[in-house]
Order: sequence, then structure tokens, then C-alpha cells
Amino acid sequence: MNRLFLIACCFICLVSQAQKKYVVDANGSGDFKTVQAALNAVPLNNKKPVTIFIKAGTYYEKLQLDSSKDHVTLEGEDKFNCILTYNDHTGKLSPAGDTINTRTSWSFRCLANDLTARNIHFRNDAGFNAGQAVAVESDGDRAAFINCRFTGFQDVLFTNSEKSRQYFEDCYIEGTTDFIFGAATAWFERCHIHSKKDSHVTAASTPKENEYGYIFNDCVLTGDSSIHKATLGRPWRPYAMVVYLNCYIGQHIRPEGFSNWNNTDNYKFARYAEFGSYGPGADSSRRLNWVKQLTAQEAKQFSIKKCLGKWISLHPR
Repeated sequence: MNRLFLIACCFICLVSQAQKKYVVDANGSGDFKTVQAALNAVPLNNKKPVTIFIKAGTYYEKLQLDSSKDHVTLEGEDKFNCILTYNDHTGKLSPAGDTINTRTSWSFRCLANDLTARNIHFRNDAGFNAGQAVAVESDGDRAAFINCRFTGFQDVLFTNSEKSRQYFEDCYIEGTTDFIFGAATAWFERCHIHSKKDSHVTAASTPKENEYGYIFNDCVLTGDSSIHKATLGRPWRPYAMVVYLNCYIGQHIRPEGFSNWNNTDNYKFARYAEFGSYGPGADSSRRLNWVKQLTAQEAKQFSIKKCLGKWISLHPR
């Protein structure tokens, strides 16, 4: 009996070492009252899975997950009521007296690899006229966001690193100008993309050497009823890559589909394409002549695994 008891204790110990779980509750019933306190508790140079369960509530915090704190899962209780938000924006002064810019305006910044986020609303509530105001800056490799919401106005979702691969599934992303932007390779699966202004959905800066940039598959693009001149994107840098596959394109998208970024030469190298677009804003015959309309065979060359690698096929979703 004693031997069996010792074996059971060892098993429980191994399980607890393999998987840490923290609970965040602003009301005090969890391990921490703030999300940042839970992020701080993740060990440096972390090698084991850590889950941070966040109870419903609005957490007004400027959050950062440091680069050595890999293998973290952020799991919200409810994607509509588990809100992580802050209001930094360009031109605002930080507590240290520095002027906030796009790269320092984030509400949540992840520098670590292997982040998973589920059922969380990431927000920057600086306001419509605040200028650049990032809700999430995602820098690490192998980041997955499942059933999350990203809301704000300009520059909401910053997929920052050209070495980063990111996956978004069943997410809602809302903003005004360039509200999905950056150099990362990112796949958007069944996401709802909503425009709040006659401006640009994406501003990709894909480097020339990256085979893939932004791929939107089976997504729905809508806009406020007053919006009629938005675009699917403009190339922030030469060789920007954005591809829409089998997406619903709403009436808010102008007939030419994309923009050439104020008549710069970036469009001459941009890798922009569509296949199977449908809806009132999807007439391919009126698209700009540098936007490629893929054949069915060409469209088949795009897959999640090719774009992101085998890690995503093993990722629990």
C-alpha cells in the first residue's frame, strides 16, 4: 500500500511539474488579481506549458510577456467579457515622460514563442481620433489566437516580426486604418474582419525572402453601413504579400480592391492575389491590374501547413 501511495504521489508531482495553471480574477478569488502578475509568475527560460485562466472582467493593464517566457496559454472565461485593454497611442506621454509611438502603443505585447490565446478580447480604447494605437503586438514565433477579439481603431493588430509565424482562427478583428499590419507570416482562418472607416484593412510589410505573408481563408469582410471606399490593403513595403481565398467581400470595399500606397512604387513588387472572392465587393473584373486572380490550381498551392509549418497541424485547437 505504501509503495502504491508513493507511486501515486510521484505521478501527481510529475503532472504538476509538467503543467502549471494560474487563475486571474480581479475580485480576488484566483491566484492573482492582475494579468501582469500572472505573466510575471511564468519562470524565466520557461520550457514547460503554463496556462493562465482569466476570469471575466475588464483588465485595464499595459501587458508584456517577455521573450524567455515561452509555452504560455492565455485562456479567457468569455471572449466578450474577458477584456484586456489600455489606451496608449501616438503622441501620448508615458509615465516616464517619453512620447508614445506606434511601437510603444500596445496594450498587450508578446515577445515569447509558442503563445496560445483563446476566448479573449484584446482592445485599445484610445479612441477614433487618437492615431496609431496598437491592441496587440505579436513578435514571437508560433503564436496562435483562437476565438479571440481584436478591437480598436488605427493599427490594431501588429504582427511585428518577419521571423514570426502566426495563426488566427475564428477571430473578430475590427479597426479603421491599416488595422492588420506587419512583417510576419500569418494565416487567418474563418475570421471576421470589420472596417470602421473608408481606409485600408491591411498594411503588410512582408520581406522579399519570405514566401508567405498574410493569407485570409474563408473569412468574412464587412464594414459599417456608411463605409463604401475601404480597400483590402496597401503595401507598406515592397514585396508585401496578401492573399484572399474564398472570402466574402462586403459592399464597403471599393471596386479596385486594393491601394498602391499614395502612388509609391511598392505596388510594382507587391504580391497581392485573390481566389473565389464573393459578395457585393468581389467583382474581379474591376480590380487593379497588378492584383493577381489565381486559378484553381494556383489556389491549391496555399495551405496552412505550407504557410506555417508542421507545428500548426499539431497545435490543439
